[in-house]
Amino acid sequence: MSKSLKRVRAALEAAGVTYDLREMSAPTRTAQEAADAAGCHIDQIAKAIIFRGESSGHVRLFLTAGGNRVSAEKASAVAGEALGKADAELIRAETGFAIGGVAPVGHLNPVQAYLDPRLMEFDLVWAAAGTPRHIFSIAPNALHSLTGAAISDFTD
Repeated sequence: MSKSLKRVRAALEAAGVTYDLREMSAPTRTAQEAADAAGCHIDQIAKAIIFRGESSGHVRLFLTAGGNRVSAEKASAVAGEALGKADAELIRAETGFAIGGVAPVGHLNPVQAYLDPRLMEFDLVWAAAGTPRHIFSIAPNALHSLTGAAISDFTD
């Protein structure tokens, strides 16, 4: 089991939340791939979009419904600083995850997170579990509580 997957599982277990972690036979790097693998609506995928804070230099995590696009302008307003592209090296250094497997939990360092209210409309949502082939389902209110994410409007 990868270190990334172990961190995600440990975070979920430590929180005492109900979840279903699965290894998929096909990659789940994109929201559509994850939705196809899970057999759910694309908006039930909690897609992780990472930006770099231009003044802080730290990553900001935006968990959005899989079919939504994050507006850089709205995201910057929500974060209170200009946001730019986060490169793979910064994402791995701050979260411990590679692009395509960034989980909402189990980060190496605390990450400021924001949650798309669309995700709260479902009984269950699915998110990356630290690898390109692992995903987990969780109740959106548990995801919200576990991540400490601010529910915010940051999509187009």
